[in-house]
Amino acid sequence: MLVNTNAIVLSKLKYKDNDLIVKCYTQELGVLSFLLRGVLKSKRGHSKTAYFQLLSQLQLVVHYKENRSLQSIRETKLNNIYTSLHSNVLKGSIVMFLSEVLSTTLKEEEPNEALYSYIENTLLWLDSQSEYSNFHLLFLLKLTKYLGFYPDTTEIDYPFFNLNEGKFELKPTNKYTIRGENLILLKTLLGTTFDALNNVKINAKQRQSFLSMILLYFELHLGDFRTPKSLQIFNQVFS
Repeated sequence: MLVNTNAIVLSKLKYKDNDLIVKCYTQELGVLSFLLRGVLKSKRGHSKTAYFQLLSQLQLVVHYKENRSLQSIRETKLNNIYTSLHSNVLKGSIVMFLSEVLSTTLKEEEPNEALYSYIENTLLWLDSQSEYSNFHLLFLLKLTKYLGFYPDTTEIDYPFFNLNEGKFELKPTNKYTIRGENLILLKTLLGTTFDALNNVKINAKQRQSFLSMILLYFELHLGDFRTPKSLQIFNQVFS
């Protein structure tokens, strides 16, 4: 059947000589992979591949067949056109890093309107900003709300946070308990919106430390989560 849906590109992989396999998070059908036949063969095909840059926002007409691992696309249009996300080197690093995280964490083959809207709107926010060095930290933290392991803030005044349990505690209970600068930043970000993010001032070392912590948090709560390959390059860019 034909399905009209918005979609966000998560990854792409060359297949054989002239084909691409593209993984997208779609608004109507969840995560889907598509086989784009012959798009690397002709000039017309090359122009088509420009639509499928990482985290591009598209409108697709999908020829959908249930239980098929690789779907096909009948029509493609840009849904939202970025002004800087793919042309700015620093933002491009964020795009590469977050697309890898999202490609690993988004598994569901069913619609999730709230999650799709969150990703769509935060990317548009990033595209419009000139100050964004902490964007990825808040993005990942708020993403946990939609993945089912957002920190329990009931006892947010407690002096420790248990990464394994996802809650604040009066005393440390295991090796995954955090304190100090990471705890302070966690509490700060839990009370921060994207529009107020510029008020959060941290240095490169603190940023990397918190990012390592939040990635560990993902790993503890998502059994098959793996550290992004782009992490080392990403940290160098933002050091």
